[in-house]
Amino acid sequence: MRTETLGAQLTASFYRGNRANLVLAALGAAVSSSLNLILSWILQQLIDTASGHAGAYALHTLAYISVGFILLCLAASLIDYVSLPRFIERALRQYKELAFQKLTEKSIASFREEDTAAYLSALTNDVGVIEADYLSRQLEMTTKLLTFLGALGLMLYYSPLMTAIAAGFTVLPLIASLLTGSRLGDAEKRVSDRNREFTAALADCLGGFSVVKSFQAENEIFRLFCSINRQLEGEKFTKRRIRILVGMIGSAAGLIAQLGVFVTSTYLSLAGFGLTPGMIIVFVNLMNFMIQPVAELPGLLASRRAAAGLVDRLAAALGKESESAGGESLARVEGDIRFEDVSFSYEGERSALRHIRLSLAAGRAYAIVGGSGSGKSTLLNLLTGAAGKSYSGRILLDGKDLRGISAESLFGAISVIQQHVFVFNASIRDNITLFRGFPDAEVEEAIRRAHLEGLIARRGENELCGENGKALSGGERQRVSIARGLLKKASILIADEATASLDAEGAHRVVSDMLDLEGTTRLIVTHTLDAGLLRRCDGIIALKDGAVAEQGSFDELMERKGYFYALYTVAH
Repeated sequence: MRTETLGAQLTASFYRGNRANLVLAALGAAVSSSLNLILSWILQQLIDTASGHAGAYALHTLAYISVGFILLCLAASLIDYVSLPRFIERALRQYKELAFQKLTEKSIASFREEDTAAYLSALTNDVGVIEADYLSRQLEMTTKLLTFLGALGLMLYYSPLMTAIAAGFTVLPLIASLLTGSRLGDAEKRVSDRNREFTAALADCLGGFSVVKSFQAENEIFRLFCSINRQLEGEKFTKRRIRILVGMIGSAAGLIAQLGVFVTSTYLSLAGFGLTPGMIIVFVNLMNFMIQPVAELPGLLASRRAAAGLVDRLAAALGKESESAGGESLARVEGDIRFEDVSFSYEGERSALRHIRLSLAAGRAYAIVGGSGSGKSTLLNLLTGAAGKSYSGRILLDGKDLRGISAESLFGAISVIQQHVFVFNASIRDNITLFRGFPDAEVEEAIRRAHLEGLIARRGENELCGENGKALSGGERQRVSIARGLLKKASILIADEATASLDAEGAHRVVSDMLDLEGTTRLIVTHTLDAGLLRRCDGIIALKDGAVAEQGSFDELMERKGYFYALYTVAH
């Protein structure tokens, strides 16, 4: 149901506030259809006048009519110029904006389970197909249908007998079109699938560039790229060939039908059925307007269905959630954070967390330590909802079960500073504020606490950071992330190896500033066991193999000479 609703919303986005442009474009299509028929009538009159047929219009009258016809053509072109580009521009803009909005509403856990290349392809390659085969084609089908009906009416006006004969000849291109049209839709779907695979492979190749170079795997990765590129271009080649084949068959069938009508109408004219030379020519000309829609309509419909399928596929991806989101709101977390017998396993793997029981007081600072794979990051990911909600036990914030809290409310209460930082190709200030408006004093305070004053002084806050922050050093990117987290002023601050890219002095200063924060519950995962900083923490939680091995103050744990003592001794 959710997928069907999303599909309807995406389709409706093409027309939201855009119906005036669509109606105007359809009016242009209707005028164009009329012009085709008027031109056929003018040709008939000119030929009959030239052949001296009795009752034909005078030449000067036809000259005036021709001038009027040209003016109508210009008017129709002007309507297309004004309406059609505007309709398509707004339709595609609204479609992509709605799709991206729905994408940002997905949970972190659901997004992590998906292939981002599918979204890249859907919002780039597939949009081009939707423009060509869905939006443009609906106006093209309108034009062809109106032209077909107008041609049929005009032919009936001239000669019902010849119209019946022409309709008989039209069956041939209709059969040819029905036999070949559906293949175009299937070919379009295969091209879309290959485009998605190609986008994914290209993203992997570029994202892993440094790994490829360091392992000297250029030849192997080039072969991988060539393989997926050949598959894509092979499907596109097949689609082009099918399109040409369909056109060839339609053209051949149409040519046979036109010649049949021409020969038959000539015979009827010679036999005295009242057909003038102009009427014979106009019948052959009008046959184009009957054959073309009949020959192309099944292919147009198949392509349009294939394009609509791309909309449905995007809706299915956007509607996919790993768990249902809670609806309970959460303001500031004024009470404790409690883990009540929490266990968690990643799919197909052993337990990452086992029977975690913790009570973390509000406004206090806690250090979470342990070896690699001990469950530190998993514990924090569960708290932020990034690892999903398929854990056993309960996580309570202010006494509220995490499973029932809305994702938006949870993200508002928690600020996360991660080890792996993403920086947008925007200014330093925009990367700190994430494009939101904050008072200058608050931004300056965050910059000071993250020790970014030197960078700002050297380069200015409007300096662009480059793609994924390539214009900044690793430490500078990390400080931007820290300033970003501090600026949010959430009631819970999580720092997951946030100082890993900083030198010892810089890391000490940043953690010290985090410990100085008041009114915020701070959970700091650190590999640097600095005694001075750890003594300032209200508690230390030592994890081992997914379980809490020890917890207490620095001095308490050192006196026990247990697991934490061993970690600290090895580190020093």
